[in-house]
Amino acid sequence: MLLSKNKTKHLLALQQKKYRQKQKSFVVEGEKIAQEVLTQQKYKIRGIYATTDWIDSYQPILNSYQSIITTVTNGELKKISSLKTPNKVLLELDYALTDMPTNLEDTSLHLVLENIQDPGNLGTIIRIADWFGIQNIFCSIGCVDIYNPKVIQATMGGFLRINTFYTKIEDLLEQYPHLPVYGAILDGQNVFESQLKKEGFLLIGNEGRGLSDNILSKITHPITIPKYGKAESLNAAVATGILCALFQK
Repeated sequence: MLLSKNKTKHLLALQQKKYRQKQKSFVVEGEKIAQEVLTQQKYKIRGIYATTDWIDSYQPILNSYQSIITTVTNGELKKISSLKTPNKVLLELDYALTDMPTNLEDTSLHLVLENIQDPGNLGTIIRIADWFGIQNIFCSIGCVDIYNPKVIQATMGGFLRINTFYTKIEDLLEQYPHLPVYGAILDGQNVFESQLKKEGFLLIGNEGRGLSDNILSKITHPITIPKYGKAESLNAAVATGILCALFQK
């Protein structure tokens, strides 16, 4: 198939949240992520847009996708890409239809994010969860959209393995009153001196405002990463990485 003007317009529009939600689809880019997508079962592939050399290289695993492959030139790929330097292939995927879990494992740590706004932060946090084997991330409705292209790129494929849900945090925590709720706040207990359990919720707040008053009241174990230098704050994703590492000790 050839790349039409309408399809070009459609793929570019998927960079916008409202259009993604209307179409129930999103794009991923790059050879590494594309290879992972082709071997997973979570997301249905709606379209493959790739250069001739990429298609030739992956022909053995493309047999069942021939009807949805569109060959594009480097120039055409640049037109539909959100990257400064497009990388041979772009895929359009359907949204994953994943229901909210009704019974969380009591032996696992679950990340809860409130109003994370930066796509790079959310993507990196998903990547961190993937590294530490944390299966579930719960986002407030005010968090950036997981299907934002910058989020997807920052996950480095982690979005394929981590379950990410959008929900009302207060309702989530009330469903599991027996699980500890750890909250990263400035005046919490020194996390290096805290007794951390392997199970529970770890709450991370907005980059500039932290956790809201409503969520602060739900915390049972306030913790903080002590400051030794002069920096005003830690990046949300960096703080999440440090805390997740400590929970795995």
